[in-house]
Amino acid sequence: MEILSANHIFKSFGEKQVLNDVSVYLNEGELVSLLGVSGGGNTTLFNVLSGIYPPDSGDVLLKGRNVTGQPGSISYMLQKDLLLPYKKVIDNVSLPLRIKGKSKKEARETAERYFTVFGLDGTQEMYPDALSGGMRQRAALLRTYLASDGAALLDEPFSALDTITKSRMHEWYIGIMKEINLSTFFITHDIDEAILLSDRIYILNGGKITDEIVIDSALKREADFNLTPAFLDYKKRIKSLL
Repeated sequence: MEILSANHIFKSFGEKQVLNDVSVYLNEGELVSLLGVSGGGNTTLFNVLSGIYPPDSGDVLLKGRNVTGQPGSISYMLQKDLLLPYKKVIDNVSLPLRIKGKSKKEARETAERYFTVFGLDGTQEMYPDALSGGMRQRAALLRTYLASDGAALLDEPFSALDTITKSRMHEWYIGIMKEINLSTFFITHDIDEAILLSDRIYILNGGKITDEIVIDSALKREADFNLTPAFLDYKKRIKSLL
């Protein structure tokens, strides 16, 4: 079932056209990546999807509801975790619920239910500075989930992590998506990351979607998928398109 879509999006800043007739969609339970060179329009598209920027034309639908230009309809996580250093972890992650009008007690109680699922149990009363980079990202992802309506936009959320932590976070996030039934649009400039995580990959070049690549789910279940000939074939194909 289609949970989120952008249809015929055009967006310019002055005389510079950044998005030119872009249409993308996200099905329930999918992780779909946007892959392109820096400055190619990925972040602008996310800003349109999240309602931060209104498009010049086109619309954004969430579960069939028109949310074009309506901030707060779709949760959006940037590269940095942006946790507030003066708030405890429980209050950082429950902040979207407070913004939506829940009392502090209600927001904390709702957020508390997910701390074990997100591997954060025991951090509730800690402050962000006491957490590792991976744990801070988990907290930020939980906050994003609590702000979502089943769909999340993630803009390079793992780019600042070291290689080993990033690999562990990849496995963890795919498991979390399935457990809480979350669908994800994901910006990355890392071809390997896109292939490993995605069900589908959109190639965004010059403000246009130029290609869509479907990753075979059966191949992804193979041990050491990133070392297989199939993985290398995907990588060669994507590199030729960028």
